[in-house]
Amino acid sequence: DVQLQASGGGLVQVGGSLRLSCAVSGFSFDDYAIGWFRQAPGKEREAVSCLSTTDARTFYGDSVKGRFTISSDNAKKVVYLQMDNLKPEDTAVYYCAAPEAAGCPVIGDVMPGEGMDYWGKGTLVTVSS
Repeated sequence: DVQLQASGGGLVQVGGSLRLSCAVSGFSFDDYAIGWFRQAPGKEREAVSCLSTTDARTFYGDSVKGRFTISSDNAKKVVYLQMDNLKPEDTAVYYCAAPEAAGCPVIGDVMPGEGMDYWGKGTLVTVSS
């Protein structure tokens, strides 16, 4: 079974940094895509980032470009989301997810969550002002 486990959330002040981790099991780490999404209370789910080894592409949502960085440690089967210069509007539950198909399911400038087939439990990030 494919399993994804996000961790690393917590409380941080405005301007601070956090690194989220997504531990992956159950599928090959040689050819994969892992995405990060977030959902704040009362708001719709938002695509944050995605990394694909199939076509060596990365995706970042407009609200996090220049502040967040996605990377991976293939030996550990972990995908990271480095979040810098955090803002109160980054407060949300963050989820990692994976598609069965190759590549990040990006359509134009967006990455719908419906393109993902596997989801992990979320980790809460709270940015205090």
